[in-house]
Amino acid sequence: MLKQRELHETAELYELLRHPSVFPYVRQKATSAEEYLFMTKQLMEEEQNGLTISRTIIDEWGTPIGTISIFDIQDGAGFLGTWIGQPFQGFGYNQKAKLAFLNELFYDYNFNTVFLRIRKENGRSQAAALKLPYVVDAEHSNPSLFNEINQGETKFLLFKIPKDLFYLTTAYTQSEDEEQAM
Repeated sequence: MLKQRELHETAELYELLRHPSVFPYVRQKATSAEEYLFMTKQLMEEEQNGLTISRTIIDEWGTPIGTISIFDIQDGAGFLGTWIGQPFQGFGYNQKAKLAFLNELFYDYNFNTVFLRIRKENGRSQAAALKLPYVVDAEHSNPSLFNEINQGETKFLLFKIPKDLFYLTTAYTQSEDEEQAM
């Protein structure tokens, strides 16, 4: 489902990234495969320096279908960025990728909070975030951060995933799944 980023997959990912339903919402707005390769190299360097963590989302056959990353890491928190190529949307990859990545962030990297900054006009991402039982609105609990991300022309909604809520909901779901398997 997730793997380390690799430069050889950038051309394939760039083709998915260019789609009009994906491109407006990605952080790395490359205008060519070469530029996306360069941006990915920079991202990999940032990961080595502890500024970001990024993974490639793959399907059942190992095909790269999108990326998931945490940016602006500071004090055990950061902003989640995810995109899935248009042909792969609507098949549950987003939810599975988030679950795997959040497990890595909270348990391997000891994060406390993961924030989601979603453009107000991006209904698809809003709906995807609200399907997750561990996502909560952060506008009122983090008003200074909410105001900071909304200083520009583009307006955002702010959500967060606290580690304790993530643990409680995923532990409950896992025990429920185990009971049903018996």
